Amino acid sequence: MGVLIIDENKCKKDGFCVKECPGRIIQLDGGNGYPQMVSWGESTCTSCGHCVAICPHGALSHTKVPVAECTVIKEELRINEEKAEQFLRYRRSIRLYEDKPVEQEKIRRLIEVARYAPTAGNSQLVEWLVVTDKTTIKGVASTTAELIRKALNDEPRMAAVMPYLPLIVKSWDEGYDSVLRNAPVVIVASAPKEAMNGMVDLTLALSYLTLMAPTMGLGTCLAGLVQRALLSSPSLKDTLGIPAEHPHYYPIMLGYTKAKYYRLPERKPPRITFK
Repeated sequence: MGVLIIDENKCKKDGFCVKECPGRIIQLDGGNGYPQMVSWGESTCTSCGHCVAICPHGALSHTKVPVAECTVIKEELRINEEKAEQFLRYRRSIRLYEDKPVEQEKIRRLIEVARYAPTAGNSQLVEWLVVTDKTTIKGVASTTAELIRKALNDEPRMAAVMPYLPLIVKSWDEGYDSVLRNAPVVIVASAPKEAMNGMVDLTLALSYLTLMAPTMGLGTCLAGLVQRALLSSPSLKDTLGIPAEHPHYYPIMLGYTKAKYYRLPERKPPRITFK
């Protein structure tokens, strides 16, 4: 038996799966007209599931993408263009969090949704590290603030190029966490070296997570300052527990947001070139 499983009672031999297959490794059998994978197809199939998703009859299944495990699309849940635009624009970078923990079930739910983000070759190699220990989070913020202080001392011209850096150190010295904003959760998405498109893969996954979070009353903010610190301090990477064999990674803050927004701020017009 091959990886494709055809329910001949449901199959209409319409060839939708043949046309949809990204690898062009499905064809209609010349003898009976049912879909089949080419002889060399299994070695190149990425198990993307397009063939299963495109069949309107539910006639095709895949050993690695069983049709029984694929959720049927509910037409009533589709959103129109106007709703989609507001949904996307509503996302904000949150820097004020409630002083309460985020339930593990909600964090798991966010990551479960984020795993549906596209990955190169459907590799699905993104991994997730969730840090909720307050001492660890405060230690990471402290180390980052001190690294910024050292960088400013070593290269004073940095203050002119990035004027916000001295303000971060000043706020930290005044007792305000200007690095991780007292976020109760820090999540690090990472990918191993064999993920050739690893940084893009995890960025897309984080985008899914940030878009899903507001629907659960949660807010996020990419922790760019910590990312820079991680790149310059291997020991900080060890502190967070990022696997040594993962060269691709990025941290993000998560927590219940204190704010409620009533407007959608405008942005610069896009620069578009058509050729």
